[in-house]
This record gives sequence, structure tokens and C-alpha cells, in this order.
Amino acid sequence: MTHPILSRIPILRAYVDERYLEHRRRASSIAGFSTLLFAGVLFEYRLLADHLLSWDLIAVIFTFAVVKMSLFFWYRVNE
Repeated sequence: MTHPILSRIPILRAYVDERYLEHRRRASSIAGFSTLLFAGVLFEYRLLADHLLSWDLIAVIFTFAVVKMSLFFWYRVNE
């Protein structure tokens, strides 16, 4: 299976295949969880060191959770 848009570009046609799409999916997943972990650690640091609740970091963590669970549910129902 190739990506329908990327495979139309002659230079990328040889590079866009299942392995490329799987590596891109895995890299995006790891990057998302790394960002979540960093936001959580930064939130805990600000809470413990500065005694400050960072509502922006809570919003980032909450948004990640909502998007992740929504997509999980969507893919589970539509598969």
C-alpha cells in the first residue's frame, strides 16, 4: 500500500511504502508520548518547586488524553 498523494510525486514514489508509513506512525506516536511525559514532568516540577498550578500544562495533558481516546474509539468502532 502506498500513500495516495505522496506516491504521485515522482521523486518520493520509491520511498513511500508500508515501511515508511509504519515508521512515520511509530515516530509520531513516540513523539506524542514524549511530549506528554515532558508536560507531566514540567507540571510536577512547577507544582513542587514553585507551588504553582500550571493550567496551560494541564490543558496540554488533557487535550492529549481526549484526542488519544477519541481516536482509539473511532478506529475501534470503524474497523
